[in-house]
Amino acid sequence: MAVSVVMPALEMAQETGKLVSWLKQEGEQVRKGEMLLEVETDKAVMEIEAAADGILAGVTAKPGDVVHVGHTIAWLVQPGESLPAAGSEGPSVRSTSPAGGPEGLSLRAGSPGPVAAAAAAGAPTLAAPARGTARISPKARRLAQEKGVDISRLTGSGPGGEILADDILAATRGSDPGDAAAQGVESERHRGLTPSPTPTVGRLMAERTTHSWTTVPHFFVTREVDAAALIDTREQMLAVIEQSHHVKVTHTDLLVSIVARTLGKHPRLNASWTADGIIAHEDVNIALAIGVQDAVVTAVIPRADRLTLGDIALRRRELADRAQAGRLQPSDIAGATFTISNLGMFEVDAFTAIIVPPQAAILAVGAIADRVVAINKELTVRPMMSMTLSCDHRVVDGVRAAQFMRDLVTAVRSPQF
Repeated sequence: MAVSVVMPALEMAQETGKLVSWLKQEGEQVRKGEMLLEVETDKAVMEIEAAADGILAGVTAKPGDVVHVGHTIAWLVQPGESLPAAGSEGPSVRSTSPAGGPEGLSLRAGSPGPVAAAAAAGAPTLAAPARGTARISPKARRLAQEKGVDISRLTGSGPGGEILADDILAATRGSDPGDAAAQGVESERHRGLTPSPTPTVGRLMAERTTHSWTTVPHFFVTREVDAAALIDTREQMLAVIEQSHHVKVTHTDLLVSIVARTLGKHPRLNASWTADGIIAHEDVNIALAIGVQDAVVTAVIPRADRLTLGDIALRRRELADRAQAGRLQPSDIAGATFTISNLGMFEVDAFTAIIVPPQAAILAVGAIADRVVAINKELTVRPMMSMTLSCDHRVVDGVRAAQFMRDLVTAVRSPQF
């Protein structure tokens, strides 16, 4: 039975998605769970898995097309199986390429192309990959598209000859020095006259933060807290968590747990603004801001208020590893209700963060540093940490924000695990 490949909904209130690339060729055998295509969201470029075994056929959307969520863009068929009838509804696609035709172009799963026809006819030999193609990591593929590198001319340095991001960068550095035109462009770029291309994730982040900053009424509440107990608790838990979960617990892990439990007492901070009113979320899903090459992505720890510290640490490490490798899955970025951005490891004392809509707030955490403070009218040196809460004033007022920060500071001073 033919299985449709549809444009997935990866975020709340998402109406369309942009097809970045097909990771399999039309006519190629696909296994369930294999990465099939890349889709661009407001947060990142996501790899989407195949939902079933089959031969990729009837592809009706090309890279760059913007497709409505839920519309079919291809089929997975069995050998000898025909594509669904031509009259069945196909995807509504908006092309973003210059040659893509007018916006609002409606494509239908009509008569299959040569490769799809061969698959439908049960041809025993699948279409061979195009000449010069090779295994390439998603990060390298996006980098090659951005820099205009012909991957068919490259030999990968990764396992099995896989092309890596470093191979793409090396190719861009290795352009013919005798090419006067190329030298001219490079010279102009060094003088700042020619802008360099913005990576897809970086551009999405810029668009999203600009929209948030210009449409969400931000206000900020800052508190400094004595982090001595937080430091002691981490030292006590290091060996325990490493033995049980084989991962080192961090200050961020402790903060995720503390923040999640504090949010349970302040549901308005774990809410979203919508056109129909305020939605209070039942689950506390904490997103962490993770730095990757040329951008920052947010990955989610679901139901963090119900997880043990070890489970949080393990999930945080897995998310960080996948983010750095460019292999975050849709489930890794979906459903966040509150975000934590910690720049303490970069020795930042304090900062304010921009809210990630439709969330109501984001917590910015600075470095733990020794400072002179007054305790019982006497000066002493204590390890202090700055936390700044950015709030959407449509959802949270100043009193609620202050009450949340008061309880959060109390919990950081006396962590309970």
